[in-house]
Amino acid sequence: MLPYFLLLCLSAGLVVSYECPADCSCQGQASIFCIQRRSNIMPHIPTSILNLYVFHNGINTLSQEEFKGLGEMELLDLSQNELVEIPDGVFEMLSKLKNLDLSSNQITHISKDSFSGLVQLERLYLYANRIQSIHSEAFAGLQMLLELKLQQNQLTSLPSLQFPRLLLLDLSHNTIPTLGPSDLQTPHLEALKVSSLGLTSVDKDLIASLGNLHELDISTNQLTEVPAALQQDSLKGLIKLSLAANPLGELRVEHFQKLIGIQELDLSGLNLQGFSESFFQTFPRLVHLTAAENPFNCLCPLAWFPVWLKEKNVNLGRPEETRCHFPLVNAGKMLSALEHKDFGCPPSTTVLIDSPIGSTPVPQLSTKSPDSIHTNAIPPPPPPSEATISIKTDRPRSPEPPVSPSSSSGEVGEHICPPNICLNGGTCNFDPLGQLSCLCPSGTSGLYCENVEEVPEPQKPSVTEVFLVAPVIPPELDAISSRQVTSTSILLDLHRFIETKPHIRGIRLTYRNLSGPDRRPIILSVPASYPEYTLRGLLPNCTYSVCASPLEERISSRTNSSVETGSCTEARTEGILLTSTESSVETQSPLTYTLIPAVAALVLVLVLAMVAGMIIYVRKTRKAKAGMELELGPADPDPMELEGTKACLENGGNGTLTYKQTEIDRCQTPQPPPSLQQNGGLDVEVPLMQGHCPANNNIASLKPSYF
Repeated sequence: MLPYFLLLCLSAGLVVSYECPADCSCQGQASIFCIQRRSNIMPHIPTSILNLYVFHNGINTLSQEEFKGLGEMELLDLSQNELVEIPDGVFEMLSKLKNLDLSSNQITHISKDSFSGLVQLERLYLYANRIQSIHSEAFAGLQMLLELKLQQNQLTSLPSLQFPRLLLLDLSHNTIPTLGPSDLQTPHLEALKVSSLGLTSVDKDLIASLGNLHELDISTNQLTEVPAALQQDSLKGLIKLSLAANPLGELRVEHFQKLIGIQELDLSGLNLQGFSESFFQTFPRLVHLTAAENPFNCLCPLAWFPVWLKEKNVNLGRPEETRCHFPLVNAGKMLSALEHKDFGCPPSTTVLIDSPIGSTPVPQLSTKSPDSIHTNAIPPPPPPSEATISIKTDRPRSPEPPVSPSSSSGEVGEHICPPNICLNGGTCNFDPLGQLSCLCPSGTSGLYCENVEEVPEPQKPSVTEVFLVAPVIPPELDAISSRQVTSTSILLDLHRFIETKPHIRGIRLTYRNLSGPDRRPIILSVPASYPEYTLRGLLPNCTYSVCASPLEERISSRTNSSVETGSCTEARTEGILLTSTESSVETQSPLTYTLIPAVAALVLVLVLAMVAGMIIYVRKTRKAKAGMELELGPADPDPMELEGTKACLENGGNGTLTYKQTEIDRCQTPQPPPSLQQNGGLDVEVPLMQGHCPANNNIASLKPSYF
């Protein structure tokens, strides 16, 4: 019987091997891969197959007969063939098909019955074809569809797409200039990609109907301003947003205030020269930023950006395409690779005086998140013209579109100088060859007038002169002040200090706690571009002394540590109010701490009294017993003596030894020599209390060790 069974198994294996189509590879009875067969007809497929991959075969026609008996098939990949149409009802027998890929063919239209019978279909890929029209009822039976990809076709209009379960819709790279809520009736849509459609606006009602949207791609359209549709509450769950390659005029903070959940943001090709640091505080969860193909002006106002990328751990996409265009010294360099010193921050700039510090950034400081970096930074020049901090683009002023970093800076400069490229009052001009240069005023030098000549120090005045100049010191001491004080922070105002010292490259802040025992100073280094700075992590209800001095000044070790140099101020942090529960606990805690030692002492006295009484009683009993033995001879062991001996046995209540004998002998009562035992032991008194024994009421004073 066994040989017949083996023969049957071998014959079955041969049948399976023969069923695998020619020029195809089979993985069991589940999947068949027919790749680059170079045949224009479908291969013969076994009826038990579940997944069929027939791509890049040159197939140009389909028929129902080719799918006969394949009712169990779940996946069919016919991509990269030469199909020009989908015959009506060709897939009717594939009632369990869930995935159909017809991408990269030459299909020109979708008829009413192209997908009839596919009642279980979940994914339909039709991208990279030549589809020009879709019948209004072509997708009527696809109620289980989850993904529909129609990008890279020739569509100019859409039928009403009614998919109650659809999660992803890609319409990119078609010509559909308008989309309304009637076009997309997809209430559960999570990802909508409509790039390169020629959109001039985004319908607010359409976005409002997509309350579950997580990803939105509206790049490469004709949007001249950030769509107002992005300012709706329905987009609070949006995670990915792409605005790339749109002719946007400017980006304002209020455009994105509803998008607090953004994690990936694409701002490529928007002709941006820089960012204000406050702009990215709108996106507290940002982890991936793409800003390629922008003509960045890599001067001091943008020096915070590479530092922010590292400190916030934000991944910069396409970093090799994110380069500086200006100034010439940084042209072509990767923005993320620059260090702070490469931005040529001048000793002083007119930005601190001319920018609307009082009207624009200061009122917003109190509303910014405490987790933001450098909340007191000044926005890059030129200053904003409105009350909101915005990211200006110079599209109206610049004659060239966003170009790659390899573009020549000279071509741009033939028309207009980049704003604020010449520092310290320098004037921008161009030589006959079109090369940009700066005419520097006296006292400055360098390619961009970034160097300021040092003014020689005057001779030291005499003692009398110093005494006469002394009254001028108080205004300098008031050059810094505190604007806002909480229980753990102090907001410092450094405007006057920076104005009175225009040539400093940085500020050294030294602060100490005058109310605590530890008055050692803490020193911080702050850029000169920070007109305000917040000291954090302070102790409540304490007085702090804060002093500011130029960063380049050296602190002399001979100077008294209690006296700070520079401009100083003092501020006291607020106290913390205690609740009624906390106050009651505080008033009761001293009584509790007093009662516990008293009770413990009383218990200890009682235990000692009991032990002393027991010792006296035992000694009197032994003396009386010794007198009786002189007259009557040795008697039986006293019960108390036996009890005292047993009490020293660890875990031996019945007198048996359960541990090592050497350990128990140390706790037993020592026996006198035999000679003394015979005469009643008058010369030896053995106390029952053994200091090293864990029994005999001394457990509390000596606990066993577990090590």
